[in-house]
This record gives sequence, C-alpha cells and structure tokens, in this order.
Amino acid sequence: MAGMSEDQPGVTGSLAHRVPDLGALELLLAVARLGSLGAAAREVGITQPAASSRIRSMERQLGVALVDRSPRGSRLTDAGALVTDWARRIVEAAQAFDAGAQALRDRRDSRLRVAASMTIAEYLLPGWLVALREGRPDTAVSLHAGNSAAVAERLLSGEADLGFVEGLTVPTGLDSAVIAHDRLIVVVAPGHAWARRRRGLAAAELAVTPLILREKGSGTRQVLDTALGGLARPLIELSSTTAVKAAAVSGAGPAVLSELAVGEELALRRLVGVPVEGVSLARDLRAVWPTGHRPTGPARDLLSLTRG
Repeated sequence: MAGMSEDQPGVTGSLAHRVPDLGALELLLAVARLGSLGAAAREVGITQPAASSRIRSMERQLGVALVDRSPRGSRLTDAGALVTDWARRIVEAAQAFDAGAQALRDRRDSRLRVAASMTIAEYLLPGWLVALREGRPDTAVSLHAGNSAAVAERLLSGEADLGFVEGLTVPTGLDSAVIAHDRLIVVVAPGHAWARRRRGLAAAELAVTPLILREKGSGTRQVLDTALGGLARPLIELSSTTAVKAAAVSGAGPAVLSELAVGEELALRRLVGVPVEGVSLARDLRAVWPTGHRPTGPARDLLSLTRG
C-alpha cells in the first residue's frame, strides 16, 4: 500500500473534502493506542469490516498508507504515525470546541426570558411555568407582561427568548404557532341595562357604544376593532386585563374580555355575559419568536408544554 499513487488528492477544493472526518481520526487514534483494528472498532462502536472500510477510505483520501495489517495485529506505517500525531491535535481541538459549545448551551439553558400579552400572562402562563420548573428546576425565568406590540418589540430587540400574543395577525419579523383558542365576551355588572336584555346585542350597537377598553396595541382591542369595523371612543382606557375587569365589576360600563379572564366572575354573578349577534369574537392565541430562530433549550420546552 506504500506505493499508492492513484486518486491522490489535489490541493484545490473544500478543506472538508481533503481532511478526514473526526470519526475516522478517532478510529486511527484507537488503532495506534490498542494495536488492533478489531479492538479499535469495538472501542468506537462499529464493526471490524466497517473499521477496515473507514481506514481504507481515509488512506485513499490522503493518498498514503496508514496501517499495516497482519495476523499479529495492526501497526501504523511511518506516514500513519505522523498523521496520528496531527489527528491527536485535531481531536483535542474538537474536544475543546465541544466543551465550549456545551458551556454556551449551559449558559443559555440557565435562563429563559418570556414576553406575553396580558391575558396569557395572567391566566395561562403561570401553569405552564410551574410545569417547566418541574423539568428544569435550575432555569431562572423572567416574565415581561405587556400588550402584543410590546411583546414583538422585546423579541425583535433580543430582550426575550419566546413570546405569546393574542392578536389577529403575527407581527412582522416573527414566526408563530397557534397554541390555544379563545373567545371574547361582552360583560357588564348585574345592574347594567344590558344584563336584562332578552335578545343578543347587535354588533352595530356594540360598535358605537363607549366601552372600557385596553390600550391601543393590545391583542384584545385589535380583535374587537377588526371584528366590528371600528370602535367608539373608549369610555375608559386601561393597561391591564385585571384593571378592565375590575372597572366592569364596579359598574363603570361594559367591557369586552377574554373568556379565560371572566370565568369566576360569571360563575359568581359579579359579571353578566351579553351575547352579541352577527359577529365572531373568536381568536387564536399564538407563541411567537424571531423569524428563522426556532426556540431551543428551555424556550423549546415551554413551547411544548403549551400544547400539552
């Protein structure tokens, strides 16, 4: 084999085509250490024929004989001994690379920054985060609650790893997955005139009625505005779902809230639901992340929990 000359590699082309892969180099190091191709094959977890084939392939790639095989075992050629020295340095460098990459993964996995619109942050995320903690007790989680526009801003600026929004559309620059479905409900205090209606509320009447609303940029307000084709000037404009609900309970006026947020109040008759005719107030709840950057590590695990 020492006289090999055909298929000698040239000096052009990709380095990946001229340098053996790590698996082949690790096999060569095992042969040098153990003096047996069969023992080296067992150490790296492949069959002896596969090991022989890999050595031959490496010899063809480099254009030199690396191993002399005999009934007494396998011995490196002079060229093989030199290549083994080089291989050891490459493998050690790869091990350092792997250790560094693992350190980066560990640092990434030690924290999770979540941004969520208010309804999801208040009524869905707490349960998901408790479940996440069971699987990742060492991951520190921070949660920023805001409207859907604020969630998008944090994701696009790199200040959050995963977001959750309630609007009709996915903000520009983000990919998404639907994780749940929701419905908006018109609610009033029991003393309000709408609480005694026998028929559903017409969409047109709702559109011209001043309501207790979330601020512009919220997913809830976006869905309602789009469904009704416009809204009257707000009766009161508040920055959280809890505040809107409290104002409605106090009798300040009608509000439109997620059914996730008002279940208890409806059951206790602190609020009364008012049916609306001629319009759908259903919406999708979405997980969002920067386009092309699928969630990894704890963000991936949290995303999987939302679909459980």
